[in-house]
Amino acid sequence: METTATSRRRRPAGFTVRQLAPALGAEILGVDLRDPIDDALKQKLLDTWHEHLVILLRNQTLEEDSQVRFAETLSNLRENGEPIGALPDGEMHFHSDQCHQEIPAKATVLYAIEVPSRGGNTLFANGYAAYETLPGSIKHRIAGRRALNAYDKDSTLRTASYENAGSSFWHPVVRTHPATRRKALYVNRLMTREIEGLSREESDALLRRLFDHQEQRKFVYEHAWRPGDILMWDNRCTVHARTDFPAGERRLLRRVTIQGERPV
Repeated sequence: METTATSRRRRPAGFTVRQLAPALGAEILGVDLRDPIDDALKQKLLDTWHEHLVILLRNQTLEEDSQVRFAETLSNLRENGEPIGALPDGEMHFHSDQCHQEIPAKATVLYAIEVPSRGGNTLFANGYAAYETLPGSIKHRIAGRRALNAYDKDSTLRTASYENAGSSFWHPVVRTHPATRRKALYVNRLMTREIEGLSREESDALLRRLFDHQEQRKFVYEHAWRPGDILMWDNRCTVHARTDFPAGERRLLRRVTIQGERPV
C-alpha cells in the first residue's frame, strides 16, 4: 500500500505499512516489539489496526510480557496469555472469538512459536465489507435482529445440535464498531445458531446465505504462519478460520485475548 508524504511524516521513524490483501490486513515493518512502545507508536499501531482490521509484525522474538505489552496498546485489560494447540487438528470453521459470551473479546493477539510444514493457515474475513455489500432486502430483514451464538467445547466444525452447548448468548446480527462507528456483519458459521423472530427453517436459510456471503474469497486474507509472526485482529469486525494441517506435526501459538464490550 502506498502512503502519502503526510502520513509518512506523522509515523514514528521506521514505521512502514504494507497492505496484505485488498480486503483487509497490513504488515507493519520497522518495529521491534521488545522495545518500549511510546505514545506515538501506540497511536500509530491503533490507527493502522482500525484501518486494516488485522495487523502483522514478522520476525519478532517475544517473551509473554512483551506480547502482553503489545496487546496493551488496545487496553489494559489482560484476559489471558496462554499457548494454544489443545484444539483438535484439522479445519476450523469461521468464527469470532468468545461471541458466545455476554462480553466477547474485542481483539486477539497470536504469536507463532512452532508451525507445521504446511497448512494451519488462518483466514480472516472482513465483516464491514460483508455487511456493506449485502442486498438491501437482506439488510432490511436483519436490521435490529439478534442471533444466538453457542459453543460446543472443543468443536472446530459446526455441529447439528447445540442444546448442550456450554456457553451461549444473543448478540446483534449487525453490530456497530465503537471506535470506527462502522457496521459489521456479526454472525459466523461455527457458533451462530438461529436468528431471533424467525422460524427455524427461515433462520437456517438466512444464516446459510449470510455465511456463504461473508466467506467469499474477495473478503478474505489468508495468513501463512512463520515462526516469529505476531498477528492481531479485531473480533468486532472480522471472523477467522483455520485450514487443515498434518495431525502429526506441532502447531504452537501463544495467545492473548483482550476483553471488549457488549455488542450493540
